[in-house]
Amino acid sequence: MTQLTFVWDNFIYQPPQHALDIIYQDDHFIVIDKPAGLLSVMGRLPEYQDSAYLRILKDFPQAKVTHRLDMATSGILLFAKHRDAEVAMSKLFQARKVDKKYIAVVEGKIAEQGEIDLPLIADWENRPRQKVDFDIGKPAKTLFQRISYDSEKNISRVALTPITGRSHQLRLHLSSIGHAILGDKLYHPHPEHNHLSQMALHATQLQFIHPFTGQNMDLSSIPPF
Repeated sequence: MTQLTFVWDNFIYQPPQHALDIIYQDDHFIVIDKPAGLLSVMGRLPEYQDSAYLRILKDFPQAKVTHRLDMATSGILLFAKHRDAEVAMSKLFQARKVDKKYIAVVEGKIAEQGEIDLPLIADWENRPRQKVDFDIGKPAKTLFQRISYDSEKNISRVALTPITGRSHQLRLHLSSIGHAILGDKLYHPHPEHNHLSQMALHATQLQFIHPFTGQNMDLSSIPPF
């Protein structure tokens, strides 16, 4: 596929053009391993249409969005193949019956484990950034566990479990406690200090009970970093 490049506010949109990696599919759902740099859904302007959802629609015209990942985040992304499947997954997400886990690489030596409980809200003057706001922010909670620490690079590999699903929650929560994710251009003070080829955040696991078959679904993806 031809490489497409679009620029806005000094940002260059260069979505990867290789075929989507399908992790799982059945009559109701299709699950992909979204690469970093690809939008989950189409943007408002024509030049930002290329996205995981648009590519899915080419083969499954009735497909629906169930959740999203930030463009810079890689990993597991699930789409419903029909309306009933969308409704069923929406109910599972709303009831917090979908367990999501992420892997990140962050600055510094983070604690062995802990909980980040900071309310978040959109920072309208600096969109698309979010901010911590104890007065009008919406509740947001993240659990973390350190996997390893590299003393030479002073970076930690950490497993993350979002209890809530606020926009940019993991990125802002980690930055707020002094452990910004490597390569995060919104919340890292020096995003250029990144030896990896992407922002170091990957949706690595998705677990839920299949709403149509009752099967215990445990979908996983290995981080590319």
